[in-house]
Amino acid sequence: MAEEPQVPDPAPLPQAPEEGISLRQLLMALGEPLVELQAAPAGLDVEVRDVAILDPEDPAQALPGELVLAIGARGRAALPALRAAGAAGAAAVAVKLDAPGQAAMLSEAAAEAGVALLSVRREARWEHLDALARAVLGSGRPEPGAGGGEASGDLFSLAQTTAVLTGGIVSIEDTSSRVLAYSRSSDEVDDLRRLSILGWQGPEPYLSKLREWGVFQHLRTSGSVIAIDDHPELGIRRRLAVGIRAGTQPLGTIWVQEGSQPLAPRSEQVLLGAARVAALHLVRRRREISADVRLTQSLLAGLLDGSTGPQSVATHLGLDARRPALVVGFALRTAPPGAPAPGTDASPVEFTRAELTALISVHIAARHHNALVSPAESRVYALLPELPAGLAPATVHGWVQEIADAARNHLGVRLQAAVGPVVPVLAGAPRSRQQADRVLEAMDRGVVAAEVASLDEVQAEVLVGEVLALLADRPGMRDPRLSALTERDTRQGTGLAASLLAYLDAFGDVRAAAQRLHIHPNTLRYRVRRAEELTGLDLAHPEQRLLAMLQLRLDGTPPP
Repeated sequence: MAEEPQVPDPAPLPQAPEEGISLRQLLMALGEPLVELQAAPAGLDVEVRDVAILDPEDPAQALPGELVLAIGARGRAALPALRAAGAAGAAAVAVKLDAPGQAAMLSEAAAEAGVALLSVRREARWEHLDALARAVLGSGRPEPGAGGGEASGDLFSLAQTTAVLTGGIVSIEDTSSRVLAYSRSSDEVDDLRRLSILGWQGPEPYLSKLREWGVFQHLRTSGSVIAIDDHPELGIRRRLAVGIRAGTQPLGTIWVQEGSQPLAPRSEQVLLGAARVAALHLVRRRREISADVRLTQSLLAGLLDGSTGPQSVATHLGLDARRPALVVGFALRTAPPGAPAPGTDASPVEFTRAELTALISVHIAARHHNALVSPAESRVYALLPELPAGLAPATVHGWVQEIADAARNHLGVRLQAAVGPVVPVLAGAPRSRQQADRVLEAMDRGVVAAEVASLDEVQAEVLVGEVLALLADRPGMRDPRLSALTERDTRQGTGLAASLLAYLDAFGDVRAAAQRLHIHPNTLRYRVRRAEELTGLDLAHPEQRLLAMLQLRLDGTPPP
């Protein structure tokens, strides 16, 4: 038998480049005092997909989307790296500058090559910049199957959220005092923070003092916040610190340095919540974070929509499924009057849903140690399992109001939140979410204006809203005479329908209704009579009054 011809193995298919983050996001995370933007000929929305180290002995080369760290190439020696990076479609080149004149010369070369140029502080360690840049890339990429949204749990986002809420300058470190993430800041930073970010040790006299005062021992063994006074003679400002712990195991530390203004009044509480969120992130990172986060989010989403049983979530997260729980739902609304729009230069921070989720996570974790937060489409849900017996609803209401206040004050956005009822066991979480969703949907329709509410507090408004939703789906149940009245008002600019609704809402009290509409009582009497004439309604009949009150709301007549 003839030997079969050998068929060569097929060539591997080209792999699609891994999705990255924008140069803007990278600079916002790293920023001062580590790197500074010198040139961006293609703008700040170019995508950074990877980090590459270019040694002086290596040939000048790059790949599309890379941030090239040009080690040892200063002045004109960096020109080949810039040209090669531009030709390859790299995102940016990072260099160290020896003299002020080099910035202008290299910026001009970067513009010609079409690649961004970053200058790196001379004191910075290249390996430290490489690690931090890779951390930002890893945390900023969307999770597979997450619908393209930003990954949650980002330590850089957590650091920035903590900085916003405390009014301070934040660093997150591991147990070896290596900086894992930090907040961006235009405020004055002290030597300890600056040198830590650059990858160097802090001033030894100050570190000796911290050891002498037992600060490091406290952070390793305690979960409480410790305050360290300022020491102008050492160039050190006042700061707060808290250990990041998983049970008795220390995972790292969060430091908040005071800037030119005192820290916010509730900074210690915020710091406790941030430490709990950071602990979840660091523990999951040790367990292959991407898979663990996806599993946790999938189980939590399944529990809340009723497709996953409570025991799966309880087993995975170590929860007691027999204890009470509740769900809080959050929805983003338009900014309050006078607040800067999210994402504008006037905004305190560039708003993203990840930052909002981080803000909710920090606040809710500070109040309830094992709370779980999950974004879902346009809403964010917080599950509070293992509630203590006798927890007052007003207490949870207060926690949620703090979150709404923080979103308004620090992010310039308006949140509305619905507190679901306490259910006796974890299996009742879907019902708690459903009740919260009913309130959120009434808020969506404008039926409920409160920032924070529960179904018990706004049950009448919610039920009326649901009745109106049913009527909206059945046009045949509307009175055409009332529809014609609202259409006439729209065409002619009159206010007969609104006046009739105000009159009915006031139980026929002409003076009260006229006062709410800011018109004379006689004007209101005329409008009500005219509405009756045009429609043929007889307001002496309670059924006709009830129908008019419902349909005028349904037809878009604003309540007075």
